[in-house]
Amino acid sequence: MMKQILFSGVIGLFLTLVGTPLLIKLLARKGYGQYIRDDGPREHASKRGTPTMGGIAFIFATVAAYFLSKVITGFPPTYSGLLVLGLMVGMGLVGFLDDYIKIVKRRSLGLRAKAKMAGQLLGGIAFAVLSLQFEDARGNTPASTRLSFITDFGWTIGPVLFVVWALFMILAMSNGVNLTDGLDGLATGASVLVFGAYTFIGVWQFQESCANALDLTNPGACYEVRDPLDLAVVASALMGSCLGFLWWNTSPAKIFMGDTGSLALGGVLAGLAICSRTELLLALLGGLFVLITMSVVIQVGSFKLTGKRVFRMAPLQHHFELKGWSEVLVVVRFWIIQGICVIVGLGLFYAGWAADK
Repeated sequence: MMKQILFSGVIGLFLTLVGTPLLIKLLARKGYGQYIRDDGPREHASKRGTPTMGGIAFIFATVAAYFLSKVITGFPPTYSGLLVLGLMVGMGLVGFLDDYIKIVKRRSLGLRAKAKMAGQLLGGIAFAVLSLQFEDARGNTPASTRLSFITDFGWTIGPVLFVVWALFMILAMSNGVNLTDGLDGLATGASVLVFGAYTFIGVWQFQESCANALDLTNPGACYEVRDPLDLAVVASALMGSCLGFLWWNTSPAKIFMGDTGSLALGGVLAGLAICSRTELLLALLGGLFVLITMSVVIQVGSFKLTGKRVFRMAPLQHHFELKGWSEVLVVVRFWIIQGICVIVGLGLFYAGWAADK
């Protein structure tokens, strides 16, 4: 069964390594280049015209890797895996429309704010509602109406509040990754680390699943997750696909993921957290995305309240660029921060299991 994880990761890596340069040529031939804001760091002016919408590459590669791994191993898809992939594709479609309008209109703003929000809400609601369906033999659905950290805790919040909570997570993470995607390879590399963590979490939850447990006298020592191994297959496909894309996206980037990629990555991160019952843990595993989002909230809040800015520019990565850090220096140091967040998050995940044991 573990072969699915290996195959999905390797296939995803291969498809983006080989497919991304083909996409670069296609986009360049059509003139689908990135629009660069005039108020950004001056060094970014040279990026104008770089092909964008590169998220198409790893979205396609992830979906293909998932299904090819199923064909090779003979295991069927699961509802959890399909729902998470569907959320990724849905959010990616919203981002694609946003990118396309930017390119056609030759402006930095794509979809109108209300239209973009409507698209995200539609995809998020569909995922949230469907994730409470499809019970397995143990009565588990892909998602749970209880809040979760390293597993479910507390009382049920009910289906209506769950939909609201799921929408908040999806919007927060999709926009968080979108804000992080400002430097070559930054969001892609950070995402690879988080997907690696979710591959580990899925495998661990499968090995310690209550469905396989011999002793159920201590329910806290096992995981009631519907399809943990298949979530690991999805995460592995994403990790491989993003790693292959990073080969072309690292500085100097030959292609940008655009909103097509950033909204898709943020959505699928939220979907993995919801279906693996690690919702609050995602704030730590994706700590860099949270940090960068908070820098924008602080900057806007401070300016509205006091008329002063805390940072030279928000999001946070541009603040350090304006302080004189090179783009590569910012990216590598932010990757290190993200790596620390993942290590601490996985440490807490394991500590929670060991404590219940």
